[in-house]
Amino acid sequence: MKKQLSRTAIYLILCVYSFVTFLPLLIVVSSSFRNPHNLTSPLRLFSEFTLKSYITAFTKMNFLGELLNSILTTAGSVVIVVLIATMAAYPISRIKKKTSRFLYYFFIAGLVIPSQMVIVPIAQVFGALNIPNTRFTPMIMFITCSLPFSTFLYVGFLKGVPVSLEEAAFMEGASLWRRYRTVVFPLIKPATVSTVITQGLWIWNDYFFPMVFISKREQYSLPVGMLQFLGDKENPAQWNVLFASCVLCALPLVLVFIVLQKQFINGIAAGAVKG
Repeated sequence: MKKQLSRTAIYLILCVYSFVTFLPLLIVVSSSFRNPHNLTSPLRLFSEFTLKSYITAFTKMNFLGELLNSILTTAGSVVIVVLIATMAAYPISRIKKKTSRFLYYFFIAGLVIPSQMVIVPIAQVFGALNIPNTRFTPMIMFITCSLPFSTFLYVGFLKGVPVSLEEAAFMEGASLWRRYRTVVFPLIKPATVSTVITQGLWIWNDYFFPMVFISKREQYSLPVGMLQFLGDKENPAQWNVLFASCVLCALPLVLVFIVLQKQFINGIAAGAVKG
């Protein structure tokens, strides 16, 4: 009897938690299907169904152009992060010297300092180096900020890769690059999937760095394009259009998750165990 009551209580808590979690999402989706000028109570879910808010958001955001910018920025940053983090973690996990330990803590130290604290001097350095404000400029910050966590994750995984496999490849005449590419890298696929998920989601959703380092509107990413609907004192926020733009920005990630959900779940589970 006690077990049944405790199980019922757990189910009730989970139901309440699910309701509290999904209610804001339902409000966003419901409001996005309203007319841009229909700002009645958001709790009246799906009281109207029209695509006018989506059409307005799609047109004003230049959705296709900003989608391309987001894809280029996210994909390019993630690929470079994976390459640099794996090549940095490989010698750190293999060389048993004080230098490797120092480098390990050097990368870990990057997790302590928030990038927003040093954004002003970084912007000044970019200006002194005459680095132009293009869609690729935020990638420098994305890559730099992603390396500490990614390196930390890869070091943990590489310590579990048997050295005997590399020794066997070395005896067969494989070079260092070939051992890294054909032996080590395929064995750390779960860490790569975890890195792509965690850092890719952050880069895709981040608006701070693109807002700071991009000056031309046609080079904005999707999160920055959404900000125009927040409004100001003279122009009130277009909430229905803003909600529609939120759904449009999240839609590519939802589609990618539907296609690759098995790899995503396995990568998150492996990252939770190994990390």
